[in-house]
Amino acid sequence: MNGKSNSGGIRHRIGFCLLPEFSSLAFISAVEPLRIANRLAKETIYSWECFSVDGKPAVSSAGIEFSVQGSISDMPALPTVFTCGGINIHKHTEPQIISTLRRLSSHGSSLGAICTGPHVLAKAGLLKGYRCTIHWENLSGFIEDFPDLDITSELFEIDRNRYTCAGGTASLDMMLSLIAKETSQELALAVADQLIYHRIREGTERQRMELRARLGISHPKLLAAIACMEENLEEPLSCSDLATKVGLSTRQLERLFQKYLDYSPTRYYLGLRLDRARYLLTQTSLPIIEVALACGFVSASHFSKCHREHFGRTPSDERRVRH
Repeated sequence: MNGKSNSGGIRHRIGFCLLPEFSSLAFISAVEPLRIANRLAKETIYSWECFSVDGKPAVSSAGIEFSVQGSISDMPALPTVFTCGGINIHKHTEPQIISTLRRLSSHGSSLGAICTGPHVLAKAGLLKGYRCTIHWENLSGFIEDFPDLDITSELFEIDRNRYTCAGGTASLDMMLSLIAKETSQELALAVADQLIYHRIREGTERQRMELRARLGISHPKLLAAIACMEENLEEPLSCSDLATKVGLSTRQLERLFQKYLDYSPTRYYLGLRLDRARYLLTQTSLPIIEVALACGFVSASHFSKCHREHFGRTPSDERRVRH
């Protein structure tokens, strides 16, 4: 997959490192705006080359094969390089990609990362001093793994010569923003129009749908209580504290949860904490006791008991099954 110049006047050469199990949607959302920009401008403003870890076709998380120009270690010092990640990123941070990214950085390449790709840049020590973001599902684990980084929950971040985005269609917004910056706003809008994309989102926009849409409920007090829960997973609030925060009695809060979600507040809160714990177990290398503490459990034994009752397996079994 490569943009070829008719005039020899390519302005922006881009490389894509396609890691195993990368997100095909996030990758295509990054490439298609470049192709359309070239077509609308009637010149090759952008060219791109793709590379895999071993030089063989890269296989996405959907099982789709993409042809590549070579292996990551053979990548030339291109001006801009994006690392494209997807699921199980912790299994795909090979020394080979780390050394390649450090080599590119030393040669002055601008470095970008898509979906879970920021994890690899962080592992290589190439996000220190830069704002960065990652897909919302990976955000808590990313913060746990790299507590010293300036990590945001934004849709995408463009900080000098570091470009990171949350993946999915956020890749499209980031690339449209770069097209506007590198060429013109008019061309970026024309590309969006071709893609039937009605509005280019700003990087500061939220990644996730609002709770109202996500849960299909509209009661403001209930939504406020759930938002408080999501913001306080490491140090859970008591049911009475939650009720006070949203201006209800404990009994009123319990009735709301039962009516709209068929759960008690305590049970719903536990589910949120266990879902986060499951992600940390499968997508990070944190010790089980640290996962327990990060999700508000006072001991590994209590965490193990709750996890087994909720998911049918212990945290240790969860980690073995997913790895």
